[in-house]
Amino acid sequence: QVTLVESGGGLVQAGGSLRLSCVASGSISSLNAMGWYRQAPGKQRELVASITKRGSTNYADSVKGRFSISKDNAKNALYLQMNSLKSEDTAVYYCNDIIVLRSWGQGTQVTVSS
Repeated sequence: QVTLVESGGGLVQAGGSLRLSCVASGSISSLNAMGWYRQAPGKQRELVASITKRGSTNYADSVKGRFSISKDNAKNALYLQMNSLKSEDTAVYYCNDIIVLRSWGQGTQVTVSS
């Protein structure tokens, strides 16, 4: 099994930045492409960014140009650099395998004021 732990969220003003981290443990070699998801209250969970094993990235239109996904395989870590944050980015952010979904972690809360 794989355990995923997200961190780095917090309260930030509109226009500010945050960097989220996701650390995986367990059967790391079984993971495929990875992504960052977010879910706001009353809304569907959505995929906002993904990265393949080779390093190719994709972004949802809503975050393109503002967010950047990256990974460090040696550290079993996935990152999401979030810039120019907007109030509509407020959500709980989760990481997961986008090909074979694993158990969801606790997520990390991002709250953008104003």
